[in-house]
Amino acid sequence: MDKNTIIGLVMIGLILSVFTIFNKPSEEEIQAEKAKLEQEAKDKTDIEESIEAKDATAEDNSVDILISESNDSITETQHPESKNVSSRIVRLENEKLIIDFDTKGGQIAAVRLKEFETFHEYAKKDGKVTPLAFFKKGDATNSVILPMLDGTEINTANVIFNIKKQTKDKIIFEWKKSEKEVIEFVYAFKKDAYDIDYTINIRGFAGKVTPKNVMFNWEASLRKTERLFSEQRRVSTVCFEYEEEGFDWLSEMGSKEQIAEDKLDWVAFKQSYFSSFLNAENSFGKDGSLMQIEQYEKGSHTKDWTHLKDFKARLNLNLSDVDNASFKINWFFGPNDYKVLTSYDDNYEDVLNFGWGLFRWINLYAIQPVFNVLKSFGLGMGIVILLLTFIIKFALMPIQWKMYVSSAKMKILRPELDKLTEKYPDKEDAMKKQMETMSLYRESGASPLAGCVPMLIQMPILLAVFRFFPATFDLRQKSFLWAEDLSSYDSIYELPFSIPFYGDHISLFTLLMAATTLVYTKFNSGQMPQQQQPGMPNMKYIMYFFPFMMIFFFNNYSSGLSYYYFISTLTSILIMILIKKFFVDEEKLKLKMANRKATAQANPKKKKGKSKFQERLEQMQKAQQEQLKNKKKK
Repeated sequence: MDKNTIIGLVMIGLILSVFTIFNKPSEEEIQAEKAKLEQEAKDKTDIEESIEAKDATAEDNSVDILISESNDSITETQHPESKNVSSRIVRLENEKLIIDFDTKGGQIAAVRLKEFETFHEYAKKDGKVTPLAFFKKGDATNSVILPMLDGTEINTANVIFNIKKQTKDKIIFEWKKSEKEVIEFVYAFKKDAYDIDYTINIRGFAGKVTPKNVMFNWEASLRKTERLFSEQRRVSTVCFEYEEEGFDWLSEMGSKEQIAEDKLDWVAFKQSYFSSFLNAENSFGKDGSLMQIEQYEKGSHTKDWTHLKDFKARLNLNLSDVDNASFKINWFFGPNDYKVLTSYDDNYEDVLNFGWGLFRWINLYAIQPVFNVLKSFGLGMGIVILLLTFIIKFALMPIQWKMYVSSAKMKILRPELDKLTEKYPDKEDAMKKQMETMSLYRESGASPLAGCVPMLIQMPILLAVFRFFPATFDLRQKSFLWAEDLSSYDSIYELPFSIPFYGDHISLFTLLMAATTLVYTKFNSGQMPQQQQPGMPNMKYIMYFFPFMMIFFFNNYSSGLSYYYFISTLTSILIMILIKKFFVDEEKLKLKMANRKATAQANPKKKKGKSKFQERLEQMQKAQQEQLKNKKKK
């Protein structure tokens, strides 16, 4: 490390130290902040529990008709509170879903998934599964909007529908504006499925409504279901599939809006591990269609702590007439499980954030298939990740071998490289130094790029798994060792306060990952040349900062991801030790390089032709020498 770099680092350290000392809060301030944070956490918990209790009570009292899946009869229960209420809640269910329908608007009021539960319920460990609420009554609305030619508008969300027909797996809502003007909503369940068929029938509105202007409006405030609310909110968005252009989505950052650029096959409200898809049989029209997400401003609403974002979609039904129109939609409510999504054969799996381009291909066609095979043996997710790590590392062992041999050669050449640095200390001699360095590499069979290329080959896999584990549904609520949920962070200690950019807990897998990365960096730094280019910092010292930064970056990430990186780095260290101890003899390698160099020097005629890069260096060197001669003459 050169003098300027050392001075710079020392100055940065002094500035940070002085800043820390002068800004250190008093003991009273620390205690006050601690009490404030504890009170905020208590208030947050109280609000969440009160809202949950209020919702549960309200929904229990509002369900008027329950259709049992075990028989076809209708059981009607009138609550005292509901006698004078103009709307009713009707509940239907199958093996996967529980859906509450509201006669006001003939719409879906609430959706629950029977097989899954929120992290809050999961953490109780009470031995039962409390169905996960995708959204509850008051969180969502779906309606048809008909702009009338007289300037008025019909929004079906504001009118009361009659139940025209009802069975255990089907319900038909009907609203009549007149004897001829009728709107029907038909909801049909399927056996053991996450999707339902939804049909909109419109009759008798010819001459009163322009068909191309009829819109379908869908809005939902999706609820918190996972452990880390901030992470779940961060990855939640609206995704959609264009008929021609394919998949697209709204940025997860902040509030966004997108006007449709083409016809739409489907629109999805997507959160971290669950999504809802509206899939039109004949596509939604382009005109007037838009997708939108709105993120709550911090502290503006109690939804800050219970809901993710407001999701909105206004979609053109692309009708050709309104005298006898029928528009069919398949409506999915389910997990972001790769196997489930691909079973629909409609590109639903595109909502999974496996990365883009090469990284996504690696995940889809390499990581995911191996993961599925290991999972099929019924192994725990912790063991599956362990075996997956070993398979990936041993598949990459030839590359790691190349990297080690290359670094060993560079280590052997280090004394000669140091001599060249001493021989050409001036900047004016940089070209001569470069030429002799290239000759040294060529004669000894070493190359600094030989270690870089294998590393570049590994990088796509390293980055691909960074996307794979947080997006993999199979890790959700699967425990391993001290980690309660491999899809979220692991915690061995909850801090009584929150550290900026770190959090309010200590993740052991993150600490282990950082520690092994530090050891791996130390192991490899011994292979790096001591001398650097003038004015350039020594990279091996810079690399020591990365393990420290990883502690902050990964503390709130999926513990499955941190666990993978920990095992992967630990395996790399063991492989490097085995290669060094049993497979690569550095003394023999040194002798081989010396013999090659001696042979090249003794038989200059047998030397390989110069590369274009070397020829350019020689031309640049000659040009530089001419410039120096001209300066001396002047």
